Amino acid sequence: MEQTATPDSQIDRRALFAAAITVLLWASAFVAIRDAAQYFGPGALALGRLLAGSAVLLVIWLARGGGLPSRGAWPGILGSGVLWFGLYMVALNWGEHEVDAGTAAMLVNIGPVLIALLGGWVLREGFPRRLLAGMAVSFAGAAVVGVSMSGAGRASVLGVLLCLLAAVTYAAGVVCQKPALRHGSALQVTTFGCLVGTVVCLPFAGQLVEQVAAAPPAATLNVVYLGVFPTALAFTTWAYALARTTAGKMGATTYVVPALVVLMAWALLGEVPGWLTLAGGLLCLA
Repeated sequence: MEQTATPDSQIDRRALFAAAITVLLWASAFVAIRDAAQYFGPGALALGRLLAGSAVLLVIWLARGGGLPSRGAWPGILGSGVLWFGLYMVALNWGEHEVDAGTAAMLVNIGPVLIALLGGWVLREGFPRRLLAGMAVSFAGAAVVGVSMSGAGRASVLGVLLCLLAAVTYAAGVVCQKPALRHGSALQVTTFGCLVGTVVCLPFAGQLVEQVAAAPPAATLNVVYLGVFPTALAFTTWAYALARTTAGKMGATTYVVPALVVLMAWALLGEVPGWLTLAGGLLCLA
């Protein structure tokens, strides 16, 4: 995309606006997943979300005549598709079967620290000392969350571990995606990454069909919402902004997500994490 006619300050403002849309929609996704998890298994929910997202993205891509990404974009598209669109969504959905939405959001937001670390190593964005200190504090926070949930039984500890796995796959997916954006547009990279993730989740197709038939219409609409807004729209605005800054800086924009999730989950689901869990979450973000 040609941006030379636009001053840098305006590009920055557009990227910031795109990141703000992403943050708001991704926060809503944690709450929507928690609600939909009553009716859909982790894999079926991921596949339903990706099918809806892929359908919307393909329509937009075809309407705009986006063309195929160049060869240089494909390694990053495949990596982000498998890790972020595929494994991340299944792990997060499974994790939210076991822990509340706010706890899941706090744990997954270790991801930005991992993005900055991987970005410094793989993308050569550097290793600030505060980053390394931040990693230690974040993992200490994750440990506190794990301890706080251990009293609730084995399932909750499993939920903590799954959310940490989601954080790792999220971070790895972002670092894969960043180089792809040098060779393809945000729409191309998002569309084909989503399609790759859909293919990864196809083994859950039978389960999805069964659960859609049994679920109330509102739950199925929730899955469609996850595909259209937190996936098709939010992942595209994310890629747009990521193309215009570093992976580490983009990861940092998501630190506001847990606060939004806690407020949304409290208002819509009546869920509020315990005090020790909140303290661990604050350490994760510190």
